[in-house]
Amino acid sequence: MEENENNAEKQSEIGATESRLLEAMSLPQSAAEALSEENIVPQEYSAFAGEKLAQNKTKAKMYDIIETLKTVSDPEIPINIYDMGLIYKIDQKDDGDIYLEMTLTAPTCPIAGVIPQQVADTLSGLEGTGKIEVRLVWEPAWTPDKLTDDAKEMLELL
Repeated sequence: MEENENNAEKQSEIGATESRLLEAMSLPQSAAEALSEENIVPQEYSAFAGEKLAQNKTKAKMYDIIETLKTVSDPEIPINIYDMGLIYKIDQKDDGDIYLEMTLTAPTCPIAGVIPQQVADTLSGLEGTGKIEVRLVWEPAWTPDKLTDDAKEMLELL
């Protein structure tokens, strides 16, 4: 019985967080539901930046890559893309090249063509990185449960 109450409380909390996030994004919940029902999924897109890393250079550490990603935020939501849970995959090769998969909060995001390039450009400025590819993907779809605890706390302040 207590477990069912806890699950119901968690579902209610997730719903409240999703509502606050949608409000912060200025996207009415009914519009988000309509997009989901109509299965609107834009095409995938890749952004590129950087140059081959010199052979005598040391590749960047994953910690530094993540910290650099945390400097990029959606201008409509004052939370960085990493804490938003928009980064799905980071693959760093031995030569310093980085392949990254990310998504956005909604398929109709007006900055869909801007953020991936901003991420690629930002990462290419990090010492120890080579060629950068940032691929925008839509599967799995982003949901508020991908927010880090830090992002959830930030949303409480909005």
